[in-house]
Amino acid sequence: MLRCQRCQAPIEEGESYDYYGQTVCEDCYIYLLNPPKACDPMAVASALATRQALGQSGTEGLTEVQRRICSLIEERGKVTREELLDLLGLEPRDLERQLAVLRHCELVRACKEGSQIYLTRW
Repeated sequence: MLRCQRCQAPIEEGESYDYYGQTVCEDCYIYLLNPPKACDPMAVASALATRQALGQSGTEGLTEVQRRICSLIEERGKVTREELLDLLGLEPRDLERQLAVLRHCELVRACKEGSQIYLTRW
Protein backbone atom coordinates (compact mmCIF):
# COMPACT_ATOMS: atom_id res chain seq x y z
CA MET A 1 0.00 0.00 0.00
CA LEU A 2 1.22 3.50 -0.86
CA ARG A 3 1.50 6.34 1.64
CA CYS A 4 0.96 10.02 0.99
CA GLN A 5 4.32 11.77 0.99
CA ARG A 6 2.82 14.81 2.73
CA CYS A 7 0.51 13.45 5.45
CA GLN A 8 1.59 9.80 5.51
CA ALA A 9 -2.01 8.58 5.12
CA PRO A 10 -2.41 5.20 3.40
CA ILE A 11 -3.53 5.42 -0.23
CA GLU A 12 -5.39 2.65 -2.02
CA GLU A 13 -3.98 1.62 -5.38
CA GLY A 14 -5.27 3.86 -8.14
CA GLU A 15 -6.27 6.59 -5.64
CA SER A 16 -2.98 8.53 -5.61
CA TYR A 17 -2.12 11.79 -7.34
CA ASP A 18 1.21 13.06 -8.62
CA TYR A 19 2.12 16.58 -7.58
CA TYR A 20 5.51 17.65 -8.91
CA GLY A 21 6.97 14.21 -8.35
CA GLN A 22 5.30 13.62 -4.97
CA THR A 23 2.73 10.88 -4.52
CA VAL A 24 -0.10 12.41 -2.52
CA CYS A 25 -3.61 11.53 -1.32
CA GLU A 26 -6.71 13.29 -2.63
CA ASP A 27 -7.01 15.61 0.40
CA CYS A 28 -3.40 16.79 0.07
CA TYR A 29 -3.76 17.17 -3.70
CA ILE A 30 -6.83 19.40 -3.34
CA TYR A 31 -5.08 21.42 -0.63
CA LEU A 32 -1.97 21.86 -2.81
CA LEU A 33 -4.01 22.98 -5.82
CA ASN A 34 -6.28 25.31 -3.87
CA PRO A 35 -4.77 26.39 -0.53
CA PRO A 36 -6.91 28.61 1.72
CA LYS A 37 -6.29 32.33 1.23
CA ALA A 38 -7.05 34.52 4.22
CA CYS A 39 -6.61 37.77 2.27
CA ASP A 40 -9.10 37.43 -0.58
CA PRO A 41 -11.30 40.51 -1.16
CA MET A 42 -13.80 38.62 -3.34
CA ALA A 43 -14.21 35.91 -0.71
CA VAL A 44 -14.78 38.59 1.95
CA ALA A 45 -17.42 40.33 -0.16
CA SER A 46 -19.13 37.02 -0.90
CA ALA A 47 -19.07 35.84 2.72
CA LEU A 48 -20.40 39.14 4.06
CA ALA A 49 -23.16 39.33 1.43
CA THR A 50 -24.21 35.74 2.08
CA ARG A 51 -24.28 36.20 5.85
CA GLN A 52 -26.28 39.40 5.47
CA ALA A 53 -28.77 37.73 3.10
CA LEU A 54 -29.21 34.89 5.62
CA GLY A 55 -29.59 37.34 8.49
CA GLN A 56 -26.53 35.95 10.26
CA SER A 57 -24.39 37.92 12.65
CA GLY A 58 -21.70 37.04 15.16
CA THR A 59 -21.10 33.31 15.26
CA GLU A 60 -24.46 32.34 13.74
CA GLY A 61 -24.02 29.89 10.87
CA LEU A 62 -20.50 28.85 11.85
CA THR A 63 -19.33 25.29 12.42
CA GLU A 64 -18.64 24.06 15.94
CA VAL A 65 -14.88 24.36 15.37
CA GLN A 66 -15.23 27.92 14.08
CA ARG A 67 -17.40 28.88 17.08
CA ARG A 68 -14.80 27.32 19.42
CA ILE A 69 -12.01 29.34 17.79
CA CYS A 70 -14.02 32.55 18.24
CA SER A 71 -14.79 31.62 21.83
CA LEU A 72 -11.15 30.92 22.68
CA ILE A 73 -10.07 34.23 21.17
CA GLU A 74 -12.87 36.02 23.02
CA GLU A 75 -11.87 34.42 26.36
CA ARG A 76 -8.14 35.11 25.97
CA GLY A 77 -8.24 38.37 24.04
CA LYS A 78 -5.62 37.09 21.62
CA VAL A 79 -4.03 33.75 20.73
CA THR A 80 -1.31 32.46 18.46
CA ARG A 81 -1.86 29.82 15.81
CA GLU A 82 0.33 27.47 17.84
CA GLU A 83 -1.91 27.93 20.90
CA LEU A 84 -5.00 27.15 18.83
CA LEU A 85 -3.36 24.05 17.38
CA ASP A 86 -2.60 22.80 20.92
CA LEU A 87 -6.02 23.71 22.34
CA LEU A 88 -8.08 22.32 19.46
CA GLY A 89 -5.93 19.38 18.36
CA LEU A 90 -6.24 20.35 14.70
CA GLU A 91 -3.76 19.80 11.90
CA PRO A 92 -2.15 23.08 10.73
CA ARG A 93 -3.82 22.96 7.32
CA ASP A 94 -7.24 22.37 8.93
CA LEU A 95 -6.73 25.37 11.22
CA GLU A 96 -5.74 27.54 8.26
CA ARG A 97 -8.96 26.58 6.45
CA GLN A 98 -11.04 27.53 9.48
CA LEU A 99 -9.17 30.81 9.97
CA ALA A 100 -9.61 31.74 6.30
CA VAL A 101 -13.39 31.38 6.66
CA LEU A 102 -13.41 33.43 9.87
CA ARG A 103 -11.30 36.16 8.25
CA HIS A 104 -13.58 36.24 5.20
CA CYS A 105 -16.54 36.73 7.58
CA GLU A 106 -14.59 39.53 9.31
CA LEU A 107 -14.81 37.72 12.65
CA VAL A 108 -11.09 37.08 13.24
CA ARG A 109 -8.03 39.05 12.21
CA ALA A 110 -4.30 38.83 12.69
CA CYS A 111 -2.15 41.47 14.32
CA LYS A 112 1.57 41.62 14.94
CA GLU A 113 3.12 42.55 18.27
CA GLY A 114 6.89 42.63 18.04
CA SER A 115 7.83 39.45 16.21
CA GLN A 116 4.70 37.51 17.29
CA ILE A 117 1.48 37.25 15.25
CA TYR A 118 -1.72 37.02 17.27
CA LEU A 119 -5.28 36.26 16.23
CA THR A 120 -7.92 38.57 17.69
CA ARG A 121 -11.62 39.20 17.17
CA TRP A 122 -12.40 41.66 14.39
